[in-house]
Amino acid sequence: MTLTHRRPVFDANASGGAFGALPEWDLTDLYAAPDAPELAADMAWLEEHCAAFAADYEGKLADLDAAGMAECIARYEKIDEKAGRVMSYVGLRYYQNTVDAGRVKQLSDAQDRITTFTTPLVFFSLEFNRIPDDKYEAVFADPKVARYKPVFDRMRAMKPYQLSDELEKFLHDQSVVGAAAWNRLFDETTAALEFEVQGEKLSLEATTTLLSDHDRTKREAAARELARVFGENIRTFSRIHNTLAKEKEIEDRWRKMPTPQTGRHLSNDVEPEVVQALRDAVVAAYPRLSHRYYALKAKWLGLDKLQVWDRNAPLPTEAPRDIMWNEAKETVLDAYSGFDPRMAEIAQPFFEKGWIDAGVKPGKAPGAFAHPTVTTVHPYVMLNYLGKPRDVMTLAHELGHGVHQVLAAKQGEMLASTPLTLAETASVFGEMLTFRKLLAAAKTKEERKTLLAGKVEDMINTVVRQIAFYDFECKLHAARAQGELTPEDINALWMSVQGESLGPAFEFMDGYESFWSYIPHFVHSPFYVYAYAFGDGLVNALYAAYEAEPEGFQDKYFAMLEAGGSMHHKKLLAPFGLDASDPAFWDKGLSMIEGFIDELEAMED
Repeated sequence: MTLTHRRPVFDANASGGAFGALPEWDLTDLYAAPDAPELAADMAWLEEHCAAFAADYEGKLADLDAAGMAECIARYEKIDEKAGRVMSYVGLRYYQNTVDAGRVKQLSDAQDRITTFTTPLVFFSLEFNRIPDDKYEAVFADPKVARYKPVFDRMRAMKPYQLSDELEKFLHDQSVVGAAAWNRLFDETTAALEFEVQGEKLSLEATTTLLSDHDRTKREAAARELARVFGENIRTFSRIHNTLAKEKEIEDRWRKMPTPQTGRHLSNDVEPEVVQALRDAVVAAYPRLSHRYYALKAKWLGLDKLQVWDRNAPLPTEAPRDIMWNEAKETVLDAYSGFDPRMAEIAQPFFEKGWIDAGVKPGKAPGAFAHPTVTTVHPYVMLNYLGKPRDVMTLAHELGHGVHQVLAAKQGEMLASTPLTLAETASVFGEMLTFRKLLAAAKTKEERKTLLAGKVEDMINTVVRQIAFYDFECKLHAARAQGELTPEDINALWMSVQGESLGPAFEFMDGYESFWSYIPHFVHSPFYVYAYAFGDGLVNALYAAYEAEPEGFQDKYFAMLEAGGSMHHKKLLAPFGLDASDPAFWDKGLSMIEGFIDELEAMED
């Protein structure tokens, strides 16, 4: 599941709440119920067909002609689809209530059984990568299978890092008590955390939301309570991070991966030098972006120094208000429709057919995500909607993912999935469309200033903060390779990137050093975070191309989303005249953020 960064205890559900009637998931398009006979039948089908696939193809892949390879791929995709449907259903039910024992058990049992069923399939990628290059190129030149070549090219990029068949099967079997188990411990720990702010018991989501409250005393109380609870749980979080980083180091060492980041770059189908160019461009821009903006913000707030609870504070001129769900929905759909009516048409069913779970509920996973499920069904979006302006942008972001996933589904199970670097394009573009729509409708200078400041903060959170996160992860994995890390060690690594990225306008309270502990990406998807900065830079460049030459842009944009994972980023961006491997590319994207800060500074004159 693709989680993105982003809970009061009341149940704001479909029957109505503080923000109007909030939608809940209807998962019946996957299965009618947790005990549905179709679910049991699909499990039995998987057991049978995984074994049959292995019996029919193991040891024979190199002998297949194009027609035989096409049949083999079709059967593999069908298995992929069935397993994906089962895991999507049990996973989504689990995220709705991670402390419900029945849901936890169903997810764990499904993971165990599907891991066992699919162990016979481990041979597929290993043997595929042993097909001689000339034979591989000849077979995949045939139109019957040529469209699948990009996905198998990515698979073959792993060839130098393959282990023996026996070791690969062991790692596959062992995964359910390895990373997957530690991931679940993290999820269940964070979902069960309780915070008390000014006499009110709150969840993690609701407490972090208070960091953008208008009341500074409430923001400070929330920040100090977060620090207290994280501190109480720091040994658990430290153990999770130590274990996962060490497990990764062991596997990377056996695979002879040159760096801890190599696996992520390969799965993202992006060259290490492109990521390095992005990282370097952002770090060089810290003084021009975050340092400059936060100096402005300190001035607006009348403070000599900003505290961590001021980072996402609203401007003093911003009137506090809760945004009702219907207003959020119409805002996003109007922005999408203004770009292209087709985009709003694809997004509309999410609101009408139970494809969004928006309310904050006890036990529900924090954060937000869009999960594509399988190409024969449709995506589902999870939010924790609390009526704040950023929640509207989160809705725009996750619906962007949803639109992308719907469009890419026509590629089929193996080609629909998009590398993370490109997966954030449509989501960030959805945010940009919503922001531009609101900015164009601003009636006063103060309203425009509030919108611009909000967007700059979102962009800093997406670019500067995520690259700082990436640097923290790089330091964490490098340090763990040298030995066990104490909580204090990890805290120090976290603080080493915070001052550099946020700048001299900040002071850091005691306890902030533990704020690394609740960020899910470090646990679920090591080195995921640079994909957000990649996506933001890419979208800024795309939007500049749209403004410069709007004629025909929409059709090119839809074609890019429809391509899913069937093309490399270089080929996808060529129609727009963009090239992410050009070091100057990232400066173009960063210049848009600079331009917004320039305008905010000019408003001070």
